[in-house]
Amino acid sequence: MNRVQYRRFLIACIVAVLLATTFLQLALIADKNSATWDEPDHIYSAYMQAKHGDFGLNPEHPPLIKFLGALPLLNMQFKMPALQGRPYRLEEAVGGRDFLFGNDANTILFRVRIATSVITILLALLVFLAAQEMFGTGAGVIALSLIAFDPTLLAHSGLMTTDAGGACFMFASIYAFYRYAKSPSNIRLLLVGLAVGLALASKHSSVLLFPMLLLLSVAEVIWPHSSRRAESSSNLRTRSLRFAAALAAIVLLSIGILWASYGFRYSARVDGLQLNPAIGAQFARVPSHFEGSVLAEIARMHLLPESYLYGFAHVLIQSKAFTSFLLGTIYPHPVWFYFPVAIVIKSTLTFLILFTITVWAIATGRLRARREILYMAAPAAIYMAFAMAGGMNIGIRHVLPIYIFLSGLIAGAAWKLIQRDRRWLYAVAALLAFQAISVIHAFPAYVSYANEAAGGPSAVHTLLSDSSSDWGQQLKAVKRYTDEHSIRNCWFAYFGQGVADFSYYGIPCKPLITADSLYFDGPHDVPPAINGPVFMSAGVLSGFEFGPGALNAYEQFKQLKPAAVIDYSVFVYEGHFEIPLAAALSHAQKAGLLLTQKKFPEALAEAQQAEALAPDSASVNATLGRALDANGCEQESLPFYRKALKLAQTIEPRFQQSLIAAMEQRVAAASGKHVD
Repeated sequence: MNRVQYRRFLIACIVAVLLATTFLQLALIADKNSATWDEPDHIYSAYMQAKHGDFGLNPEHPPLIKFLGALPLLNMQFKMPALQGRPYRLEEAVGGRDFLFGNDANTILFRVRIATSVITILLALLVFLAAQEMFGTGAGVIALSLIAFDPTLLAHSGLMTTDAGGACFMFASIYAFYRYAKSPSNIRLLLVGLAVGLALASKHSSVLLFPMLLLLSVAEVIWPHSSRRAESSSNLRTRSLRFAAALAAIVLLSIGILWASYGFRYSARVDGLQLNPAIGAQFARVPSHFEGSVLAEIARMHLLPESYLYGFAHVLIQSKAFTSFLLGTIYPHPVWFYFPVAIVIKSTLTFLILFTITVWAIATGRLRARREILYMAAPAAIYMAFAMAGGMNIGIRHVLPIYIFLSGLIAGAAWKLIQRDRRWLYAVAALLAFQAISVIHAFPAYVSYANEAAGGPSAVHTLLSDSSSDWGQQLKAVKRYTDEHSIRNCWFAYFGQGVADFSYYGIPCKPLITADSLYFDGPHDVPPAINGPVFMSAGVLSGFEFGPGALNAYEQFKQLKPAAVIDYSVFVYEGHFEIPLAAALSHAQKAGLLLTQKKFPEALAEAQQAEALAPDSASVNATLGRALDANGCEQESLPFYRKALKLAQTIEPRFQQSLIAAMEQRVAAASGKHVD
């Protein structure tokens, strides 16, 4: 074996070890962590899609990644929950919970997670190949080393979700276009169209590929590269026409592949099943009238599959629907600086240091590969700009593609510096080793990772929430804790309550209400006072869904020191605790359900109990007013509507705008009747 052969063999071994290390981590996570918030409904809808062709059970996401994840399930027999025609968010979430936990959840989760992990290995390999081709073999190894221990990728790629799949095919699209731009051919153009189509079929945010490719095409037209001397001498018009034709071909090919992922069928559902709400009503909910109208026109012309358009509307609706939790502050709306701050918290120090060095290397001309810089930096910048404007402030996973592109760019700069001065090799190697140690320290709770400067995983719950801190993944660890401490009676305010069933794991706790369980779960008997141990998920403790201060049923626990912390995101409290608001909301939930069942006297009794427990809750007073109305006591309801309105206007009013608007209508209507 000569030196060149030995070098190739060594590189192949390093790549194989890094890929194997990545897959091993994902396999261990698949076994160690319980179902996360989104997985039950993704798995259920994936099975229904693959087995029965139902694309409307979970139209929030395109079908490709779910289909791949469902393949290992097709030879299994399941007890199936009955479809009830509920609104799609309720149908998929509750149906997903009943499907997963009514069967062998552990086996199902492991199978689908391993299946989707294969996409992550493909992504890692593509990053190596792209960095190698753009900057050199050393850069490929550095990029793969960054990816193999990237906490965001590891946390969210070994799950039955679409984040890693979308990032994979988005990166593949840009890499394929780079290869086409360097050496145009029909085969390479076909590969670009294929990659873009797979990206569209994986995640709705992949539509950002079109402005990315447009920008890169414009750059190729007006900024010819010296490596194409013959092309550089051609006129602007010729280059413009060639790239315009290429973009048109990519659009047509990719949309054809998107249609293929839906079986070339417009209708979302089969066997007479209907979307709920209907597609027109869904478009009407889009915050922008213009965007809703555009989607409606595309649907009218059947230009894209119904489920895809319905899901696109869902993304637009949800992007403005979430509160934001950042640095311990709850905002009633998205904040533009969420993702820049979250990246500083959730990225490894190695990534942040090397990124800073990369900016310096580019600014000082030490890295001069202008085309390669453009192809790695421009997609990341475009994605970041749209993420900051979009408002989906519920997790770093929503900007996962940025990490992928920047890893390639960072690797290119690091390798160039190493080539200029071998002393950089020791610095880069030390930083990569530090990243591996830092990330493995958080295993298997990669969802809760934060870097050392931000306080590490133990501090992340004070800075971020939802899928950046607690995504409901800790139930196996909670079960181990209850067994080790011989706990037989406890309470649990679980972030995934309603979409996951913690009793499946044998956790001997009674459920406390959460903001999500009030919608997704049946009523539970919550007393006004409880004794510990009390388990509290970080997502519930933060109050980002209930709201701050007096709106949070568990605000008092923020001031208490927990007896233990499980996987950085479940807190254990001992003692006696008064929780009147939680109990009142439990009674109010029962009252609401009884009203829908037209059991009006029973609903009134529950609402009165709720008001007695939490007389200063606007929502509780509103529920009592509705119960009185239903029982024909319209005159008696008006004072409670007025009280609810006053409370909502004075206690955290920014978080009660919808209730304020509803109560203003109720008060006006009730006052008008009394005048008549």
